[in-house]
Amino acid sequence: MFTLIFVCLCLLCCNLHAETECFSKTSEFKMKGDYLLGGLFGVHPVSLLKYMMRFSIEEINNSTSLLPNVTLGYEIFDHCSDTKNFPGIFSLMSVDGSVQPWKESVNFSKVIAVVGTGTSTATMTVAPLFMMDLVPMVCLYGASSSVFSRKRNFPSFLRTVHPNKDVIEIILRFLEKFKWTWVAFLYIDDDYGRDGLDLFGKKIKDTEICLAFSHGLKENTDYPKLIKQMEALRINVVIVFTTKWTAEGLIMSAIQQNVTNKVWIAVDAWSLHKELPKKPGIKNIGTVLGIAEPKITIPGFDDFIHSFKAQNQCENPEQDPLCNQMCNCSSVRVEDIITADPSFNFPVYSAVYAVAHALHAVLQCGAGSCNKSIKVYPHMVLEELRMSKFTLLNQTVNFDDNGDPKFGPYAIVFWNESGDAEEIGSYMFHPEHNFDINESKIHWHGDKKPESFCSKECPDGYMKKQEGVHKCCFSCTICPKGTYLNTTDPYNCIECKDTEWSAEGSTTCKPRQLEYIRFSDPTAIVIMIGTVILLAFIVAISVLFALNYNTPVVRSAGGPMCFLILGCLSLCSISVFFFFGEPSVGFCILRYFPFLLFYTVCVACLFARSFQIICIFKISPKFPNISRIWTKYNVHWIFISAAFFLQAILLINRFSLDPPKQFTDKFYFDRIILGCEVNKFVDDSLIPFILICVLIFLSFCFSYAGKDLPKNYNEAKTITFCMLLLILIWVTFATFNYVVHGKVITFSHAVATLLSLYSLLLVYFLPRCYIILFKPEKNTEQYFQDLIQSYTRSYSQ
Repeated sequence: MFTLIFVCLCLLCCNLHAETECFSKTSEFKMKGDYLLGGLFGVHPVSLLKYMMRFSIEEINNSTSLLPNVTLGYEIFDHCSDTKNFPGIFSLMSVDGSVQPWKESVNFSKVIAVVGTGTSTATMTVAPLFMMDLVPMVCLYGASSSVFSRKRNFPSFLRTVHPNKDVIEIILRFLEKFKWTWVAFLYIDDDYGRDGLDLFGKKIKDTEICLAFSHGLKENTDYPKLIKQMEALRINVVIVFTTKWTAEGLIMSAIQQNVTNKVWIAVDAWSLHKELPKKPGIKNIGTVLGIAEPKITIPGFDDFIHSFKAQNQCENPEQDPLCNQMCNCSSVRVEDIITADPSFNFPVYSAVYAVAHALHAVLQCGAGSCNKSIKVYPHMVLEELRMSKFTLLNQTVNFDDNGDPKFGPYAIVFWNESGDAEEIGSYMFHPEHNFDINESKIHWHGDKKPESFCSKECPDGYMKKQEGVHKCCFSCTICPKGTYLNTTDPYNCIECKDTEWSAEGSTTCKPRQLEYIRFSDPTAIVIMIGTVILLAFIVAISVLFALNYNTPVVRSAGGPMCFLILGCLSLCSISVFFFFGEPSVGFCILRYFPFLLFYTVCVACLFARSFQIICIFKISPKFPNISRIWTKYNVHWIFISAAFFLQAILLINRFSLDPPKQFTDKFYFDRIILGCEVNKFVDDSLIPFILICVLIFLSFCFSYAGKDLPKNYNEAKTITFCMLLLILIWVTFATFNYVVHGKVITFSHAVATLLSLYSLLLVYFLPRCYIILFKPEKNTEQYFQDLIQSYTRSYSQ
């Protein structure tokens, strides 16, 4: 495309040759020298820059350290009209008065570099003409579009002002600092403005800022309609990324439309406007904050202007070779130049010096002389320009790989009540980004910082739910308990981990407290004391029964079977101690295994004893053979042993395959209760539990059948009551287990285990201990024989 443009322009060149010749006499601002710099500037708004370029070159020519014995010349052309641009450009590119792009550039133009132009659109038009032969083009202001950072398209382009991306970065920091999220972006509808809009949209993509409204400004823009649209959207912050003339139209219309209490963010193209801050009614539109090139005083420049204007008074502009495009030079006063916007003085000054330092390196200049025999080509200057690094007015001038400046801060300005752009801060890019602003200097319209948002920020712990296309428009929903809101994702409540908890509307999760019954817990101490007392009773009863082993009461209670029951009860009590402490696999196994195994033996003994009683008192008179077989072959011991081994096999098999593990009860959201998985273990171990339940049921049935035995010898009644009490204890525990949660379950399980042991010990053994100790007359052979004979006679009748 660039080649096509260039060919078309070259064809146009033939028609413009005469005009070019004319302008070469009347429109050139030139000075001869060993090497030539071209200058392309707008004529009226920034005529100051032309004088700055001339001042810089003359200062270098008078230097003994930079380019000694070498003079720089210049040719400066106005670049303020699209139809009048090319004669000056062709003049810079011409060799012996002609442009021949189809020939090899052996004798390319005498211009070693070009300084300018002023806008992105104008630069994009002419830059390809210089890029083809790698003529360095150092731009100063306006040409800040990000497209020029693409070295593939603009290999010899450099600039001494920051690109649009840097300006957008500062605007973003403004918005973030003052928490403005609902903004409008007004831009001049050209390459410069559209590039700014594109960069702004990309920059805010992953932020909380929303572009509520954007519009390209033209000469025929309907400003009243534009302002009404922003008012309808309740936008209080307006970014104006445009030039002076469009900013003037916008601000004047805002004054006429009685716009109030808004924040206008001005870019460097109009932030230092001289007239606008002093317009009547400007204070009512709100607060104007701006981004501007800092004002750097160039030593000696004012004296140069006074001297220059004294020597060059132009009475007839048509005859003055220093006036460009027939301008009225005599109307430009010294005061007009000196008081003009100085913000781009240093970019011009540093651009000229950068070219001079590059040429200094190409000519291998040393102490007092340069090697003029070296043939200088533009690409050689370009190479040194890219690597240049020198100090100028306390600033280190150098460029990055894209040809963008790695020097120069931006000034933050505020249009104060006096109508001046007061500097209130700065933004430093190098060596690192640093945003510094003195907010106390800002006098907000209405004495309060304006707010600009679509929806007010949600309180902490409230999730945003987007409404519509803009992320800034949302409703707020509180995060439920068990979730929290992370600042990195305000649109989703995140669930806490299993080991954490949170209340409703939380922003963080807290670790859950682990709870279990510790050995030091008062309830644990009470239960363990009860277990120790149980063991003491077992020992005492065992001693008592051992001392009275041959008495009828001990023999009728089962004789040696009594000691088996007492021994198994003591082994069962081991389980009680493992209900306390942090549950582990070993603790959970010992919590169940001893009790289930040895309590099975106890119940089997009671079943055998109840069946034996029925045999003696009820079956034996009618079926003597059954009683004889039961006694002869010790069937009761065979049955007890079989029950023991069967239960042992079932339990070992169950525990080896899938032992009960630690269980976490999360019923309470702020803590985790540690226990053993009772319900799962019971479901998976159904047969061992069925066995013990069947034994209890059979014991109850047989003992209940003997309820009418002699009153003073009613062993069956004690077994019946013991089984009934046992059933009641475990049914109560099972019911309680499904109603309560937490440590209470473990506590109730331990109590149920201990009570089942006490019920058997006290109900079955205590009455016999009472007879042995306090009713010795009933503990005789004769007494028991009389009871049996009396019952046998009455039963046989």
